[in-house]
Amino acid sequence: NRSDLSPSSFILASIPGLEAAHFWMAILLCSMYILAVTGNCAVLFIVKTEPSLHAPMYFFLCMLAAIDLALSSSTVPRVLSFYWFNTREISFSACLVQMFLIHTLSAIESTVLLAMAVDRYVAICHPLRHAAILTNAVTVKIGLVAMARGVLFFLPLPLLLLPLPFCSSRVLSHSFCLHQDVMNLACANTTPSVVYGLTAILLVMGLDAILICLSYILILKAVLRLALWKERLKVFSTCIAHICVVLAFYVPLIGLSVVHRFGKDLAPLVHITMGNIYILVPAVLNPIIYGVRTKQIQRRILNLIHIYND
Repeated sequence: NRSDLSPSSFILASIPGLEAAHFWMAILLCSMYILAVTGNCAVLFIVKTEPSLHAPMYFFLCMLAAIDLALSSSTVPRVLSFYWFNTREISFSACLVQMFLIHTLSAIESTVLLAMAVDRYVAICHPLRHAAILTNAVTVKIGLVAMARGVLFFLPLPLLLLPLPFCSSRVLSHSFCLHQDVMNLACANTTPSVVYGLTAILLVMGLDAILICLSYILILKAVLRLALWKERLKVFSTCIAHICVVLAFYVPLIGLSVVHRFGKDLAPLVHITMGNIYILVPAVLNPIIYGVRTKQIQRRILNLIHIYND
């Protein structure tokens, strides 16, 4: 039976006993999604139109904004359709495509965060060489490498799932498709998929996290060599926005991984909530963090509000 090899669809997870609250949950998710889209589009527009922000750090910020827009847009509209119209089924092919996009875009974002950490390291530890090392051409090449790295590492994930037979249960534990979630429904040996998935995550997100930590160790050493505390705080304050963005990305990622690994007996609400946090929270927080920490962005936002009110 061919349907045993590749099911026509999967069933997105709902929260038992809270079906009546789906409408209000969708309102909350929709509000966060609108905030994420508005904030990230504002970042793209402001960096494009503000010459003083035409620098590698803000080009990387634009990459983050574009990734967050793509990641949230590949999942949230489908989740809202489920909550508002009870369309719980997602086709097998659409599920694999969504899974590929989620993992690939997350890998690209991790690489961009590493590039931003390197940018901070060069700017603080080698300020005279910063402009020569991180040129616009180098920034574009880093973006292309980040895209290629994400695609090459995570394209095999859906391909490894294609030949697997699936059990009669087609109910996922999230409102969208993740590799671990789909893989757990297979009725076959998933060792190759498990090993490759873990290897890809360790070689991308794991390695990036280690290198980001290493860059900040070197930054701290350079900052502590400064004589005055006021100078140390002033220099290190340029890294605060990036540190917050890194935490906004890695904390939900680690939390979701822990829930998948150790939380099989947890309530469905925990799985669904952690999944939604992973998808939406970084997209909402990133433009807010840089909006608060960057005076040029603050000034342009205030100017836009003033023009709109007039």
